[in-house]
Parts: sequence; structure tokens; C-alpha cells
Amino acid sequence: QVQLVESGGGLVQPGGSLRLSCAASGSIFSINAMGWYRQAPGKQRWLVAAITSAGNTNYADSVKGRFTISRDNAKNTVYLQMNSLKPEDTAVYYCNALITTMVFGEYDYWGQGTQVTVSS
Repeated sequence: QVQLVESGGGLVQPGGSLRLSCAASGSIFSINAMGWYRQAPGKQRWLVAAITSAGNTNYADSVKGRFTISRDNAKNTVYLQMNSLKPEDTAVYYCNALITTMVFGEYDYWGQGTQVTVSS
């Protein structure tokens, strides 16, 4: 069984920073891509940033230059450093990872979500 556990969300003022973390645990053979999605109330979930096992990154246009995704392969953990936060960044942020296990092969896993609220 694989679990993704997120942490680091909260309330922050506009212009502030937050760092999200997501740790994968369980019977993991390997982890391919990892990423962060977000979903605001009444809207669809969409990709914020992604990173491959080789460290190649991809960002949504709206967060380029403000957010940085990174990962620690030894810890099976992905991070999202969010700077210059704006009210429109308010959403539930979900961690996603493409993980291979010996039992199920390659499968897409999701975290439970962490709330980020940007407000004065």
C-alpha cells in the first residue's frame, strides 16, 4: 500500500510564502513523475507544477517565476516552494505521484489535499 502525506498548507497574507511537502511511503519500487495540482471551489483541478525523476520541471504559466518544485529522491518527497502568493492562489493543493510497486505495477497516487488560503 502506498500513501502520499502532504503538509505545509495554511493561511498567509498576499505576498507571503509557503512551502508544501509531500512524502510517499509504502511498498515503493520506484517513483517517476511527481507533481502538485490545485482545485479552487467550483473549479476543476489543474496542474501547478511537475518534476520528473531526472529533475526536469514544468510549471503552469500563472505560477512561473513564483513557485519552485523540487524533490528528494532519497526521501521519496516532493516540495513546492510558493513565493509572492496572491489571493487567486487560494485552493486545495494535491500531491500526485506516478509510482511503481511490485504488486500493482505503475499507478497514479494522490494525497489527501492541503488547504492554502491567501488573504489579508
